[in-house]
Amino acid sequence: MKTIVLGGGCFWCIEAVYQRVKGVEKVVSGYAGGDKDDPTYHDHADHAEVIQVTYDPKVIPLDTILDMFFYTHDPTTKDRQGNDVGTQYRSIALVSEDEVEAVKAAMKRAESLWDDPLLTEIKVLDKFYEAEDYHQDYYNQNKEADYCQVIINPKIAKFEKKFADYLKALG
Repeated sequence: MKTIVLGGGCFWCIEAVYQRVKGVEKVVSGYAGGDKDDPTYHDHADHAEVIQVTYDPKVIPLDTILDMFFYTHDPTTKDRQGNDVGTQYRSIALVSEDEVEAVKAAMKRAESLWDDPLLTEIKVLDKFYEAEDYHQDYYNQNKEADYCQVIINPKIAKFEKKFADYLKALG
């Protein structure tokens, strides 16, 4: 198994996407990319909201994980996704040193999807901090919440249409 840490706005949104992917073993919402020790939702300083994706590269290659990332969030806006504004919502990929080039290549592939330049930050992962329990599996536990209905459902629908071959079986 391998892991990668990605931030594309609110962690609830991208968590919900990657939980549906064949070969993804686990998705954990958290914080990374900043300097503060032990960040929390109410005090995360310069950390981004991110997810840690644990996946089987024999089932889903890193390139596909990254293509999904650049397709399912807007990597062209600085410190925001839709109505969510702030540095915690920035587009960021936190990877090992040997994965930096793969992220750059994925960004190059994704350029054709967007009219504006991609602003995704690429950093070597220093430390991932798991978010509070109530942020884990948020969409699946709160599907009827307004945010899930209005923001996350359309993101999932867009993802499922494009990446249908990579969806886990229902059930």
